[in-house]
Amino acid sequence: EVQLVESGGGLVQAGGSLRLSCAASGFTFDDYVIGWFRQAPGKEREGVSCISNNDGSTYYTNSVEGRFTISSDNAKNTVYLQMNSLKPEDTAVYYCAKGVDSMCHGDPRTMDYWGKGTLVTVSS
Repeated sequence: EVQLVESGGGLVQAGGSLRLSCAASGFTFDDYVIGWFRQAPGKEREGVSCISNNDGSTYYTNSVEGRFTISSDNAKNTVYLQMNSLKPEDTAVYYCAKGVDSMCHGDPRTMDYWGKGTLVTVSS
């Protein structure tokens, strides 16, 4: 059974940092991408970042480029999202998801399994 479990969300002041973790199980971790998505109230789910566990390639949406860093520990089947210089507009529920293949697309439609999400709140 494929499982994805996020952790690390919380309340932080603007300019602060958080590190999200996504622990994956139930599939061959090295063969797929893991993506981070977020959904703010009243908005559509958007791709934030993803990493290919096959070749290490990464993707970032423009709004987080230079502030967020995605990394993967293949020995632990865990993907991390280090979020620095957080802004109030980063407030959202953050989800990790497994891709259908080993390429980063940044598109929710290319992900087939999802975690339950972790809430990130950035206060001004």
